[in-house]
Amino acid sequence: MTATLPRVGLFLVLALVMAATRINHFGALPDASWAVFFLAGFYLRGSARWAFPLLMAEAVLVDFAVITASGMDFWSHYCVSPAYGCLVAAYGALWFGGSLVRRHYRGLTPASLGVAAFGLVASVVVCHLLAQGSFYWLSDSIAAPRSLAGWWKNYSDWLLPYLGTAALYVGIAAVLQVMGTLLARHLPAASASASR
Repeated sequence: MTATLPRVGLFLVLALVMAATRINHFGALPDASWAVFFLAGFYLRGSARWAFPLLMAEAVLVDFAVITASGMDFWSHYCVSPAYGCLVAAYGALWFGGSLVRRHYRGLTPASLGVAAFGLVASVVVCHLLAQGSFYWLSDSIAAPRSLAGWWKNYSDWLLPYLGTAALYVGIAAVLQVMGTLLARHLPAASASASR
């Protein structure tokens, strides 16, 4: 039970961050969804059976609420197409990447930082390939004719912005983790010296 409480707390924080930023994908506060799924894979590794479906449901519910609140029909929105279902695989790639990074995490070391950076980049590349690729090839929102050159231009135009946003949020989480780790190391020493 006590091991479950921190996981639920982390889940709630990640869900809150996604809800707060997904409301307006291109607003002043960028959408943290991709980082949230990566971080959930890292921090909630082993909880995919309940946490991943709940985060997916939240993402869809936020999209539904935002689209319908603007007076549009959810199913006729530009971003909702047969490709929308591919977000499960795309976000799954982020979760899997975060989970792999966690498996190889050995504390605050340069090697762990390198594994995390590589894992994030690889996860975002695959996620973007699935999300953007399915949208390009399956959505009626993309005008015909479609081509590999057109797909590649679209893919490469959007990859770095999505990677940058995910890296920003994952970087913030990493800084918070480092601060928490350092604080946890110093608290026992400080309380021991105070009790002398």
